[in-house]
Amino acid sequence: MEKLRATGRLLRYSPKASIFDRRFSPNSGKSIHSSGSGNRNGLGKKCGDEISRKWNVRTCFGLYGSQGRNLRDCTERGVVEDLRRIEHRGFGSVAEKVQRNASFSTLNSDDISYFKGVLGEKNVVEDEERLAIANTDWMHKYRGSSKLLLQPRTTEEVSQILKYCDSRSLAVVPQGGNTGLVGGSVPVFDEVVINMSMMNKVISFDKVSGILVCEAGCILENMITYLDNQGFVMPLDLGAKGSCQIGGNVSTNAGGLRLVRYGSLHGTVLGLEVVLANGDVLDMLGTLRKDNTGYDLKHLFIGSEGSLGIVTKVSILTPPKLFSVNVAFLACQDYFSCQKLLVEAKRKLGEILSAFEFLDSHALDLVLNHLDGVRNPLPPTIHNFYVLIETTGSDETFDREKLEAFLVHAMEGGLISDGAIAQDINQASAFWYIREGIPEALMKAGAVYKYDLSLPVEKMYDLVDEMRTRLGDSANVVGYGHLGDGNLHLNVSTPQYDDKTLAQIEPFVYEWTSGHRGSISAEHGLGLMKANKIFYSKPTATVKVMASIKKMLDAKGILNPYKVLPHSIDSHS
Repeated sequence: MEKLRATGRLLRYSPKASIFDRRFSPNSGKSIHSSGSGNRNGLGKKCGDEISRKWNVRTCFGLYGSQGRNLRDCTERGVVEDLRRIEHRGFGSVAEKVQRNASFSTLNSDDISYFKGVLGEKNVVEDEERLAIANTDWMHKYRGSSKLLLQPRTTEEVSQILKYCDSRSLAVVPQGGNTGLVGGSVPVFDEVVINMSMMNKVISFDKVSGILVCEAGCILENMITYLDNQGFVMPLDLGAKGSCQIGGNVSTNAGGLRLVRYGSLHGTVLGLEVVLANGDVLDMLGTLRKDNTGYDLKHLFIGSEGSLGIVTKVSILTPPKLFSVNVAFLACQDYFSCQKLLVEAKRKLGEILSAFEFLDSHALDLVLNHLDGVRNPLPPTIHNFYVLIETTGSDETFDREKLEAFLVHAMEGGLISDGAIAQDINQASAFWYIREGIPEALMKAGAVYKYDLSLPVEKMYDLVDEMRTRLGDSANVVGYGHLGDGNLHLNVSTPQYDDKTLAQIEPFVYEWTSGHRGSISAEHGLGLMKANKIFYSKPTATVKVMASIKKMLDAKGILNPYKVLPHSIDSHS
């Protein structure tokens, strides 16, 4: 009866003065879409803390001003001073075994003079502080020793750089926003860094087809803002959107928060322009939805992490912006309830379901304790699991009724213990910031071992439980991720990095994943961290074909060396 009374209260509050009315009116100043960058920005305003109704109509619970904050910002402040105190930590045995390829040349003054002639003095960077940032990943796990950062402005300049580097056997590292998590976007040794930030122009946008063509250095959040003003949305959304660039997103086949709705970049990217190691430019920058003429080569470069070529331009299909957006933050008693809730959401929300994220109590506790101004959205209890559901549609009334019917059914069935529906942009952003803020909270908590895994949904949390049993009280094991995609972000938080902890985690985590026919990299890539681990997910014959493709496109192996392919099979190592 108690559950029925709770759901009855939901229905009583909904029909007339609906909690959705102000938020989803396109003409309302409170609309989620009034934010220039869409439904997850516009933070910083507070509203009354009126937690007076039980489950569906909790109001503002405290917001946090993180407008403009991004993951990379957290590490660039004082990065040089930090780096002087931090030794290189090659996360996992792979980094410790790498030897510099003796066939690569060493940079000299003639090389620098050539690059200045191509790019101009100011785009050839030798400044120690700027190089310290470029040499270090945002988590401070990997640190290279590059002495040169190049900033091309055009495809032709990228071509001239690579042609010269190939002739001189100078190894290079393509770099975008440098928000990667596996050491793929920073040098391992003294490779020349080719940073794409100057190539940041929108080339064209077709409002009829929704096809955007842009340069690889466009920051994802800027593209979200641009499309929002055009009445469209990016099919990709990441927590690092304030820093990451579309070229890097494509090169790592980034998944993100909207994959359950829009699919992967293999489906939304229509064309690419890519510069090969020898300087040749492959113009595959098509804007056609259908083109069945020969091999679709762009797919080789999506997810290749800059090891086959440097992406310089991208053509991507973007969907129209829909104004009926609902965000709910729900509590579940156990992981089985989360799974059943996902099944029900796919059946009952169907075409309007745009995100289905989950986190455990350990993740929420970290966010509450390490990010300023965040409050528990469902006080006073800390529940075992939380699910964030977003729906996006075109009919406010229909979508509202559909979501409410789903939530009533879920509560009556015992799948939901508690929950809240965002009533305005601030609450929607607050809900999302809890989910998106977990990586930052983990960084602030201390050392963190991160694993990005694809697993059968029913098995995902078994790994978290087993890891907790394995590590005991020596570590805080945190599980969260994209439940709708079967993507687990397993994080082991400890006071400091040490070999003993790593030995307990690896290779167990890879063996467990392989034993359940999962992938050791769902969306972060392999980079340096997992290059030697690829055999846990791919058979030897498949990896040999990959190596042959690498040899054909990059004969001297200068593009992002030591990454992606295992050193035992890579002919360039």
